[in-house]
Amino acid sequence: MKAFASTLAVCLPLALAAQEPNPTSTGPQNSTGSNPIFRVQVVSRSVSAVSYRDRSGWTKIDFQGTSIAPQAKGSADVNSRLGHMEVKFNVKNLPAAHSFGPLYLTYVLWAITPDGHAANLGEVVLDSNGNYAGDVTTDLQAFGLIITAEPYFAVAQPSDVVVMENVVRNDTLGKIETVDAKYELLPRGQYTYHVPETKLRPVDLNSSKKSPLELYEAQNAVDIAQYARADQYASDVYQNATSLLNQAEEYLARKQWKPADMTAKEATQKAEDARVISLRRQEQAALQQEREDAAARQAAAQQQAQQAQQQAEQARLQAEADARAKQQAEEQAEREAQQRAAAEQAKAEADAARAQADAANQRAQQSAEEANRLRDQAVQERNALREQLLQQFNAVLPTHETPRGLVVNLSDVLFDFNKYSLKENAKLALAKISGIVISHPGLNLVVEGYTDSIGTDEYNQHLSEERADTVRDFLLSQGVNPQAMTAVGYGKAYPVASNDTNSGRALNRRVELVVSGEVIGVKIGVTPGQSGGMTAPAAPQAGAPATPQPAPAPAPPANPPQR
Repeated sequence: MKAFASTLAVCLPLALAAQEPNPTSTGPQNSTGSNPIFRVQVVSRSVSAVSYRDRSGWTKIDFQGTSIAPQAKGSADVNSRLGHMEVKFNVKNLPAAHSFGPLYLTYVLWAITPDGHAANLGEVVLDSNGNYAGDVTTDLQAFGLIITAEPYFAVAQPSDVVVMENVVRNDTLGKIETVDAKYELLPRGQYTYHVPETKLRPVDLNSSKKSPLELYEAQNAVDIAQYARADQYASDVYQNATSLLNQAEEYLARKQWKPADMTAKEATQKAEDARVISLRRQEQAALQQEREDAAARQAAAQQQAQQAQQQAEQARLQAEADARAKQQAEEQAEREAQQRAAAEQAKAEADAARAQADAANQRAQQSAEEANRLRDQAVQERNALREQLLQQFNAVLPTHETPRGLVVNLSDVLFDFNKYSLKENAKLALAKISGIVISHPGLNLVVEGYTDSIGTDEYNQHLSEERADTVRDFLLSQGVNPQAMTAVGYGKAYPVASNDTNSGRALNRRVELVVSGEVIGVKIGVTPGQSGGMTAPAAPQAGAPATPQPAPAPAPPANPPQR
């Protein structure tokens, strides 16, 4: 999604917030008073969505206020561009957002698809007359437009305070069809994440006339994150948000307006991330507790069933013994004593045999349960170690998890220009990485070098191998086990982005550390071509030239470009 410099500021919240509830919603708690299970309560609403014909020129559409803002009005011009839609819009006579409640500080423009998906197009910041004009883009082809009141700009689902909706005009051109898009809204409520109403802290917009709206939104977002117990369940992200808020306030105190606005927006996004992470972790804890309770109930029911079966078997055996004794007593009265003794002896032997069988079954069941417990414990320990290593590596260098293992990325900016020598900041990062690897025996490292498609295949292969070898040699100097580490260069193979742009080529020039091993539950030795189903040549051995792949790139210049 793109926005122009003089137009609407586009919100880009983290992807993890895309399915989380709006912060103005209320999550019900369970009756036990322990970890709550959050459920999103939504209401439905319909809006006219227009499917615009591809690249058919500008067409107009109107905005009208809803029943809660009847005086509001506006219009929009929509144009289908190559690969995106451009929307120029203006609204007038909107009331201040906080007139709908102390938690609402701003407005957000949304695009609603025919299947009900809502996309945040950006913040609508009114002037003193309640007016705004902006220009936004979206990659959606068919959509309707609404404006809602929100606590801050970085929200992922619209609230139910819908103040304006688009209206299809009679002269709207280029539309293929008009449908009613039914979408979900979060009902307005108070921040009742374990917080009494008396302890809520609504933002006072009159506390300082010099404070920008962005700072008020950041304060609101940080308070809401704390109401959601982000300080307990997402403390690192929450502390980052509060730190950014403090920096924004310090910038404002020094009258540095632009840094204050920028830092306040970043604090808002961090606070929203912390709130979403906190809710997810609380829900996960509640679900885990529910699973444990269900397992305990099932085990108790099974035990009761087994006891009932044993009692029934005992009753049956006793009845058979009594019947035999009675028959023997009636038929042979003279041998009553002898027959009674024989019956008692038979019963004793049956009881002993039954006791032995029960003991053997119990031992077998205990052995099976212990084996399952040890297997589950091993899986949990491998998963926990893998998650721990992912967090530790991410704190040093960008790291992501793949079927091949944990992939640590060193961009080419960590190497000297057009060389394979490491910069000091790269050495410092690799020293930290080596310390983590050494502290976890059983890990295996594959150092993989990659380049972009500029230059000859021979030059790219040589540079990728030299950079991979340089990283391997440095890790060896830090004490990493040489038996658990290899280096290989792939040249221009396995690009992660298009080589047609400078930014894409910069992403392809990289060195990756692939961390695997049985201790984290990842098979050792999986090549890039085996991990994602892509078709690629087999990985060359370190020091050997790679088989070049054909690529639709122009002939390289005589001097290789910057890497």
